[in-house]
Amino acid sequence: REKAVAYWREGEHGEERVLIDPNTLSDDGSVSLGGTFPSHDGRLVAYTLKANNADEATLYLRDLDRGEDSAIDVISGAKYAYPTWEPGGRAFYYTWLPASGDVPVADRPGYSEIRRHVVGTPPATDAQVFPRTGSARTFLWPSLSRDGRWLFLYVQHGWNSSDVWFRDLQADVSPTDLPAAARIDDLDTARWIATNARARGFRALAVGVDANYSVEAHGGRFYILTNDGAPRYRVMVADPAAPERAAWKEIIPESDETIEAVDIIGGRLVLRGLRAAASVLRVHDLDGARLHDVALPDVGTVDVVHGEPDAPTAYLSFSSYTTPPEVHSLDVASGETALWSRVDLPIDTSRFKVTLEHYRSHDGTRVSMFIVHRKDIALNGDNPTLLYGYGGFNVSMTPSYASSILIWLERGGVYALPHLRGGGEYGEAWHYSGRGPHKQNVFDDFIAAAEHLIARGYTRPERLAIRGGSNGGLLVGAAMTQRPDLFRAVICAVPLLDMVRYHLFGSGETWVPEYGSADDAEQLATLLAYSPYHRVKRGQRYPALLMMAADSDDRVDPLHARKFTAAIQWASASDRPALMRVERQAGHGGADLVKETVESYADQWAFLLWQLEVGGQ
Repeated sequence: REKAVAYWREGEHGEERVLIDPNTLSDDGSVSLGGTFPSHDGRLVAYTLKANNADEATLYLRDLDRGEDSAIDVISGAKYAYPTWEPGGRAFYYTWLPASGDVPVADRPGYSEIRRHVVGTPPATDAQVFPRTGSARTFLWPSLSRDGRWLFLYVQHGWNSSDVWFRDLQADVSPTDLPAAARIDDLDTARWIATNARARGFRALAVGVDANYSVEAHGGRFYILTNDGAPRYRVMVADPAAPERAAWKEIIPESDETIEAVDIIGGRLVLRGLRAAASVLRVHDLDGARLHDVALPDVGTVDVVHGEPDAPTAYLSFSSYTTPPEVHSLDVASGETALWSRVDLPIDTSRFKVTLEHYRSHDGTRVSMFIVHRKDIALNGDNPTLLYGYGGFNVSMTPSYASSILIWLERGGVYALPHLRGGGEYGEAWHYSGRGPHKQNVFDDFIAAAEHLIARGYTRPERLAIRGGSNGGLLVGAAMTQRPDLFRAVICAVPLLDMVRYHLFGSGETWVPEYGSADDAEQLATLLAYSPYHRVKRGQRYPALLMMAADSDDRVDPLHARKFTAAIQWASASDRPALMRVERQAGHGGADLVKETVESYADQWAFLLWQLEVGGQ
């Protein structure tokens, strides 16, 4: 099949049945499945469909008992929807966005609002729970406690901080009229949000602090994961009746591990975190006492942990560079795991070696890097090497399985992934030191990683390629324009490369808290100093370039890819190619068609084998 099929089963051991088969939804494969959001009893499933795997989405509702979709519950503007269900499955809260043609593209995120949809009623009648903020630099989303009592309103300011408001849905609180002077055009964003929140019965839990928060309500307490005063995060509790910050109590302090998530499962706290850029899993009691360190199969990644607050079993997904995706069950009372499901692939990964090395960046900062290769390679300075990176938006690059990489390893290639500043591997301080005015640190870390691979004898510049996508596309664009002598080939995917005008297109305005804006003179100077498009120089000998773009990318406008490729073709004095490949029926994350994916990777590996002269290719 060309597209992955979603299945469901009745209980843990029931028969697998098809939930949604996107292969049947269009003759040409243009309809893609987005997210699936089951009600707590599992009888209803909200899900999104997208054209060509783009971000824009429409939400539908499927009744599993009847095996049918509702003709009424069809919600457009579901790009940011992510429904959060009421306990009985009667309604859900979601983020709604007006149609793309109704407002300027760059301004759309500021027009999102929170709504409540009652199953079986026309979406046009959905109650507005919270209005638009008017700022494209904010994201709104709701979260409802498992018991349905507490509604949390999150206002995310880029990837750097969040505000949290809460409302007791059991209290007899009716929304009040806004003050006469409270018009969105008359108040700044923070005052507009606060005025509306209070008028609609919300109370502030964490507002106006330069930190991130996520909250779980259970047993009359709010469990709060935050980096407020703890760059690697800590867990605190608050009493909903006295939610002031001074009354919060710390129950799990910050440590040398970065806490990524906390889930309440089986009456315990399950913590998912990172140590040395790989996953760890801990179980604590509700007062924070550490009960179990969960043994994981390998140095790898736990992507998600699922479970119910009153159920004794959790389920977690796991993979590593040498372990294909698996699902394990976890007995939270004992901390013991058991393999529940796995993907069996005809690949012997025991031939490969994974090491974690450290190197110094240009300012002396110590950076870690995973390096994967066949056990029989020699450090002779002549191994074809692919250096991959991201370095931004607090995203952690952890060891996970990718069958496409094994093709490279089998041919004697080395694969390296450094944990650059701007990422989340080592907490918010690590992220902060690679964003905004500090963005050059990310590029310096990446260049230093290349120099380390050369100094250690893994490779040499003529045998070294780099690859990155999205923000990682910016990374490799910056690397090839700042150090064109260091690399033989570059694969740059769905990138942003014109950093002076990026905020005017696609979702660019939402990234201003991460990069800064050319509308600010000081920030313009920073952006212009590293903007890859503006650093292209006529007569420079640039590495070979394969630019990867997508015809339906509505997140990062393909104009970046087109402009930069043309600039390199015009400027480069080398005889190395500058090619652009446009993937059809594909969004920012590529196509969800097997054939298109295979063809894409085949072209990328062929390009690298050709340019790095691997095996006579």
